[in-house]
Amino acid sequence: MFKKGLIGWIIPRLKQELKEGKVDWRLFVTVFVTIFLAELGDKTQLATFVFAAKSENFWIVFVGAAFALIMATLAGAFLGVYIGKWIPHHFIRIGGGVLFILMGILILLKR
Repeated sequence: MFKKGLIGWIIPRLKQELKEGKVDWRLFVTVFVTIFLAELGDKTQLATFVFAAKSENFWIVFVGAAFALIMATLAGAFLGVYIGKWIPHHFIRIGGGVLFILMGILILLKR
C-alpha cells in the first residue's frame, strides 16, 4: 500500500512537470553527479557491499538499499524545502558545512 501511494504521488507530478517543460535538467544532472560521487565509498555503499557479499540474493539487497536511500533522500528533500522557507539559503549552507565538519571531527576522534 505504501509503495503504491508513494509512486502514485511522485509519478503524476513528474509527468506533469515533464509535460509543462518545468524540469530543470541542469539541476537534475548537478544533483545526480554530486550525490553519486559523494556516495561512492561511503558507509552506506560499504554496508551494501557487506550484505551482498553475505547473501545469495542480489536483488533483495539492491532493492532494500535503494529503497532506504530513496526514503532518506525524500526526508532530506522535504526538510530542505520546509526549512528553506524559514531560513535563508546561505545560513543553511553554512550550517550544513559546520555539521559536516563536526561529524568528520567526531569520526576522527573515535579512532
